[in-house]
Amino acid sequence: MHADAAPGLILGLDPLWFATGVFALTYILVMTERINRAIVAMLAAGVMVLAGVLTQKQAVGGVDFNTLGLLTGMMVIVAITRKSGVFQYLAVWSAKKVNADPWGILVMLALVTAVLSAFLDNVTTVLLVAPVTLLITETLKVSPYPYLFTQIFAANIGGTATLIGDPPNIMIGSAVGYTFNDFVIHLAPVVVVIMAVTLIPIYLIWGRSLQAHADDRRRVMEYDEKEAITDRRVLVQSLSVLTLVILGFIAAHGLHQEPSTIALFGAAVLLLLDNYPRTAEAQTHAVHSALTEVEWVTLFFFLGLFIVVHGLEVTGALTLLANQLLSLTGGDMGVTAMVILWGSAVASAVVDNIPFVASTIPLIKAMAPTFGGPDNLMPLWWSLSLGACLGGNGSLVGASANLIVAGFAERAGHRIKFVPFMLMAFPLMLLSILIASGYLWLRYL
Repeated sequence: MHADAAPGLILGLDPLWFATGVFALTYILVMTERINRAIVAMLAAGVMVLAGVLTQKQAVGGVDFNTLGLLTGMMVIVAITRKSGVFQYLAVWSAKKVNADPWGILVMLALVTAVLSAFLDNVTTVLLVAPVTLLITETLKVSPYPYLFTQIFAANIGGTATLIGDPPNIMIGSAVGYTFNDFVIHLAPVVVVIMAVTLIPIYLIWGRSLQAHADDRRRVMEYDEKEAITDRRVLVQSLSVLTLVILGFIAAHGLHQEPSTIALFGAAVLLLLDNYPRTAEAQTHAVHSALTEVEWVTLFFFLGLFIVVHGLEVTGALTLLANQLLSLTGGDMGVTAMVILWGSAVASAVVDNIPFVASTIPLIKAMAPTFGGPDNLMPLWWSLSLGACLGGNGSLVGASANLIVAGFAERAGHRIKFVPFMLMAFPLMLLSILIASGYLWLRYL
C-alpha cells in the first residue's frame, strides 16, 4: 500500500479494494445517467474521506485547481462574448461566403466549429453554432442531420489541437505541465490532416445529395450578418480580452504563470469592463448573469472526481494497474503508446472521456521508472490526448459536445438516434485514430 494511505481495514476491506470499489461504482453510476454526475462524484468523494481512505487535507491536495480555474475563466469570458452576437455573425458570414451552396455551407460551418473549438472549447462552440445551423438548414429546406453530424466531429477534432480545446487536454496539460504551445506544436499538425480526411467520407455519404432551390439560397444570401452584432462595445471589449488571454497562454511558460491564472484574470478584467458604467444594482445582476452561464455541474463533477481518483492513487491501486499494463506490453514504449491510444479511443466512445482521463493520468505517471523518468513519457501523453479527444466522436455519449448538439436537434424536431449515429460515427472515429497512430509512430516512436 502507498505510504500516504490511511492505515488499517475499512469495513473489513483493504483500503486499496475499498477505493477501487468506490471508483467502479462511481463509473457505473455516471454511465447509467440515472443520477446527475456531479451528485455521484461529490458523494463518492465524501465516502473516500469519511471512510478514512483520504484525510481532508489529502482530498484537497488531490484536486487540480488549475483545471477548474482554467475552465471557469474561459466559461465566464465566453458567456460575456456571446452577448455581442459575434458567433452568429461568423456562421451567417460563412454561409454567404460560399453563395449559400449546401455542401459549401457544411464545410464552412465545420471549419468555423473546428477553429472555435480549439480556442474556446468544444462544448461552448456547439452551443453557439448549432442553433444558427438549424436556422440556415431550415431556410435552405435541407436536412440538418449531415451538418450537425459533421459539427460534432469538427468540435471534437478541433478541440484536440490545443490545451484549452477539450477538458482531457486541460487535465493532461495541468498534470504534466505542458503549455499551450506544446499542444499546438505536437497535436495541431495531425488535427489538420484528420479534419481534412474526415470530410472525404462525409462528402461521399451526403455531399452530392445536398441540393437547395435557388429561391431558398437567395433567402440565405439576404441575411444581414451585421444584424447579428447586438452590442458593439461588448464585441470590442470581449475580442480584445480574448486575444490577450490567448496571447497569455502562448507566453505563459516564459511568464512563469499557470493557464488558470491567465484565464481567471482575463475573466475578471472582462467583468470589470462590462460592468464599469453600470449602477451597483445593475452590476450585481450582470455578474450574477455571467456566473450562472458557468457550467457548475461540470466543475463540481471534476472536483469530486479528482478526489475519488486521488483515493485510488494513494492506496496504490493505480501503481498496481500500471505494472500490470507494462507486463502486458513488455515495457515497450511503442506498444504501450498504441495500447493507450486505441484503448482510450474505444473507452471514450463508450463512456465520458473525463473520468477515463482522470484515472489514466496517474496510471501513466506510475510508468515513469520503466521508461527512464517522467521526461520520456511524452509519446504516452499525446497518445492519451488523441485517443480520449478523438474517441469522443465514436458515439453520442462519447463527449459532452455530442449530447448538446443532440439536444438542439431534438428540440428542433430532428432527433439524432443513438444506434444510427454510432454505426456511422464509430468507423469514422477509428479512421481518425488510424491516422493518429501513423502520426505518433512516425514522429515519436
